[in-house]
Amino acid sequence: MAYRVLGRAGPAQPRRARRLLFAFTLSLSCTYLCYSLLLLCCCDDLGQSRRLGAPRCLRGPGAGGQKLLPKSRPCDPPGSTPSAPGAPSAPAAAAPAARLPAANHSGSPRMGTKRLPQALIVGVKKGGTRAVLEFIRVHPDVRALGTEPHFFDRNYGRGLDWYRSLMPRTLESQITLEKTPSYFVTQEAPRRIFNMSRDTKLIVVVRNPVTRAISDYTQTLSKKPDIPTFEGLSFRNRTLGQVDVSWNAIRIGMYALHLESWLQYFPLAQIHFVSGERLITDPAGEMGRVQDFLGIKRLVTDKHFYFNKTKGFPCLRKTESSLLPRCLGKSKGRTHVQIDPEVIDQLREFYRPYNIKFYETVGQDFRWE
Repeated sequence: MAYRVLGRAGPAQPRRARRLLFAFTLSLSCTYLCYSLLLLCCCDDLGQSRRLGAPRCLRGPGAGGQKLLPKSRPCDPPGSTPSAPGAPSAPAAAAPAARLPAANHSGSPRMGTKRLPQALIVGVKKGGTRAVLEFIRVHPDVRALGTEPHFFDRNYGRGLDWYRSLMPRTLESQITLEKTPSYFVTQEAPRRIFNMSRDTKLIVVVRNPVTRAISDYTQTLSKKPDIPTFEGLSFRNRTLGQVDVSWNAIRIGMYALHLESWLQYFPLAQIHFVSGERLITDPAGEMGRVQDFLGIKRLVTDKHFYFNKTKGFPCLRKTESSLLPRCLGKSKGRTHVQIDPEVIDQLREFYRPYNIKFYETVGQDFRWE
């Protein structure tokens, strides 16, 4: 009988062991599941804060005695409303108010849109176009291309999309400007610019045509020392007073002739003429009229200029508070070659009828005689 009791009680231990093993496995699975869910929630919150750009909050020197990391924001003081992610922290009460920086006309590379120019400096070579460009680009409402793209004379086949891609980015309130002096003497340029936009504003910097021709020759001579003399290039027959109008240095100065092509497409009110001579003696006055023509506030004033007696040309201050002037390049204001006074008188007589017609057309006497 004792044998039977032992025989019947034997199978109870394996069943109990199996139950304990099942309970342990179930408990372990539940624990792992809870841990996984908790870890998933924490990671999701962390990822969301990173996506929102929330910086880490570190205690300042008063709390922990350590400096803040450069990209970390300080913790909000007790009792204050937590600052929004990315919002600037409030300045200390004792900190002085910082002076606002001057407007940066160059802007951020990612700001604005590349647009076709609303204004062009179309001429003339050696008239003072670089000076006008450098002076006007100080204005915060003007963004200018620094190089000469020569789109409307040499690169027109590349298309307007290529031309637009060269332009600086501008805001809606800013004017896009470019300079290529050879446009003024290019026969096709007025029509091509008109086809781009009939509202384009045109700036022409003119100068005494005789002085301009000598300056043109001086620049060429510095690059090609073996060219003929100025007198030899200017006349086909000096004895008869026959001027060689095929020489580009002479032809450019026939302003009235070139202006006729422009007036076929643009009204005179849409063309502004800058005096190259007054640009030297009164840069603020000339640039004031340029700003009026462009429809922008007169911000470039006499405080932006400093006359360099060595170069005989005004230099530019970047800002009104700047102490160091910035002059144009070495090629600007270079000493002209000496020309026979009789040659100069002959050229003045040649240009006289063209000058008078030019004065009458534009309604302005530049006093070149």
